[in-house]
Amino acid sequence: MDSIYGNQKEILRQVMDHVVGKIRDYNEEIKDKTGHPIYEHLICRLKSEDSMREKCMRKGEEVSPVTALKVMKDAIGIRIVTGFVDDIFTLIHKIRCIPGFSVIEEKDYINNAKPNGYRSYHMILEIEYPYAEDILGENPGRYFVEIQLRTIAMDCWASLEHEMKYKRTIANQQMLVAELKRCADELASCDVTMQTIRNLIRADEAKE
Repeated sequence: MDSIYGNQKEILRQVMDHVVGKIRDYNEEIKDKTGHPIYEHLICRLKSEDSMREKCMRKGEEVSPVTALKVMKDAIGIRIVTGFVDDIFTLIHKIRCIPGFSVIEEKDYINNAKPNGYRSYHMILEIEYPYAEDILGENPGRYFVEIQLRTIAMDCWASLEHEMKYKRTIANQQMLVAELKRCADELASCDVTMQTIRNLIRADEAKE
């Protein structure tokens, strides 16, 4: 079976490394300046071929490399997990300012949480990559990258919620949903408290 990414799979990896490298460079810059990284960890992946084919079919689109790379926009996925909410928005500002990175879509589920309590910040970037042609033969190539930014608390909740929603045999599903929502709200409150504590510490440090 031909690759859903055509002849672009290795180039996708290069683009992913390019984007991750820019973000990691900024992390090191902040760490050198302040002594603390701006994020705790970063995870990246190429969407599996089976998942991409399934998504194309589910969306009613042609199962082809052009659809996978120009319509779906999430062949490359990056998740950044921070310790504090403010660091998410600092990273968002930095990402917007990187040459060759264009933000084409944003969803703020931090200030506007989903009904189930999910919180995260989603960005779709269009990346201009000058080292290869894209699937349409354009050079520099243009590729899409999905970035999700979360605090540790948000990421913990999302991982547990993801596991729970596939447990089809759980009794009293309605109660489970309510409890997950309550937990999400408590973790959001914890994020606010931790941010406040850090702000107070930094304000004291600035006086010294």
